[in-house]
Amino acid sequence: MATKTATSDVIPWDKIDMLLRHRTGRVLLAAITALLVYVVLSGTGIGPEETSTRIILSMVVGCLLWAHLVYGAWLVKRELQGLFVIWGVVTVVFFLRFLTPGDPTIALTPPDASTDVREQLARRLGLDEPLYVQYADYIWNLVTLDMGRSLRTQVPVMDLILIRLPATIELAVAATLVAMVIAIPLGVISARRRHKPADYSATLFSLVGISTPNFWLGIMLILYVAVTVDFLPTGGRSIGFAAAWGGLLMEGDFDGISRWFAQLILPAITLGTFFTALLTRLTRSGMLEEIGKAYFKACQAKGLPETIILYKHVLRNTLIPIITVLGLQLGTLIGGAVITEFVFAWPGLGRFLINSIHSRDWMVIQGIIIIIGIGFVVINIAVDAAYAYLDPRVELR
Repeated sequence: MATKTATSDVIPWDKIDMLLRHRTGRVLLAAITALLVYVVLSGTGIGPEETSTRIILSMVVGCLLWAHLVYGAWLVKRELQGLFVIWGVVTVVFFLRFLTPGDPTIALTPPDASTDVREQLARRLGLDEPLYVQYADYIWNLVTLDMGRSLRTQVPVMDLILIRLPATIELAVAATLVAMVIAIPLGVISARRRHKPADYSATLFSLVGISTPNFWLGIMLILYVAVTVDFLPTGGRSIGFAAAWGGLLMEGDFDGISRWFAQLILPAITLGTFFTALLTRLTRSGMLEEIGKAYFKACQAKGLPETIILYKHVLRNTLIPIITVLGLQLGTLIGGAVITEFVFAWPGLGRFLINSIHSRDWMVIQGIIIIIGIGFVVINIAVDAAYAYLDPRVELR
């Protein structure tokens, strides 16, 4: 009893519990944890060398801690379900390698290589083992965060993915932000000005945006904006998000942030155009449905400004289907916008996946698809959690 009293005097558990029950306290604890993780990764040399990847990993840890503090047992249940989904993805991808025609050893050896050379390579790579042994070894390696080595370069697959993952996330988030900033206000205006020139203009924009191929739009933007006008670069990614903002905050260097932003604009617009058109139509239809309900007229009768009614009350009730589409599209973008990455020479996962397929580098292909599957699982869980935040009537069970 004395020990318990002494411990309570040293550690103010009641104050800690009160802090964790408050929204600001949970956010603060998650932010501190993310900062500590970044310091550990940077100071000890553990983990990836690229600053962008360390920042992403630190933010993921902080967000996970915050989510567990807020959603508790429901999140643990969804994580366990997500593990089964990921296991299914891993299994399908692993056995898919044996269903595709061709022998990896043929692609990895010269055309005039003898059968003995190819058999030695197969033994070295473990390809001569029984199927169940290869599957068990692969599952165990994934549990220990080892995705194997590239068959081409013999570089660890995890390192190759982590180098390219920040570029893919940057492009996906930028395209999503472009779509949201343009589509949601445009959808609201279109719904409020129904059957008027603004509505017809938004409808025409949506039709053109959905019908325009990404590769054609990207080429046209390069031709006119980058080549003819010489206003923005034609492509590439010479500097990442972390390096650009780090130079601005630590050294006051605006050159890095301006180069990063200039190289990101055209790919983000190209990738976000279809997404913008889709969200515009979805926002318009949802707003029209909500505007016809009784609470909208009640808010008008109370004399509330139209802007507050539309953006605070009506739009909030429209956001659930929008959040659903946002999650699905963001997962697709993280999977790699192959065409956009090729057009703008963007060093992301989509471009890397296509190159690996051409070279039959199955270890890299498996690793990228697993990362894409994990991305979809995480985003779907986040979307379900957002439902409960946006609509208190939704219960998380």
